[in-house]
Amino acid sequence: MTVTKGSCLCGAVTFEIDGHFDRFLLCHCSRCRKDTGSAHAANLFSFSAQLTWLSGQQDVTHFRLAGTLHGKSFCRHCGSALPTLQMDNKLLVVPAGCLDTTLGIMPEAHIFTDSRADWDRHLATLPEFAKLPGRTDE
Repeated sequence: MTVTKGSCLCGAVTFEIDGHFDRFLLCHCSRCRKDTGSAHAANLFSFSAQLTWLSGQQDVTHFRLAGTLHGKSFCRHCGSALPTLQMDNKLLVVPAGCLDTTLGIMPEAHIFTDSRADWDRHLATLPEFAKLPGRTDE
């Protein structure tokens, strides 16, 4: 069985996931853009993996957008996105950014690209910097 570990930014919440992921998708819908504050959400999905909270389960807050299937879990201290169970606890949704373990898999598709932000085009052509440009310290 594959074990994947993760945590929130402040370290209050830690967890592990036992099992494999069925899908790894990058979602560009307006709801995912709003709840991540980014160009897209990067989520892993599993119908069979088991989530175990190692610490801080009491610090996990849940939000569900009324009238939709859209929901998320996050740390009440630092706001980091965390795994959530959806579809009557049948589907585990894991934000890829909260994982501490190397995944070894790549996203398989961009979804809801008709909703893509207008500034989310040709990003691969932008310059890349290993650190914050113009800074000499960390």
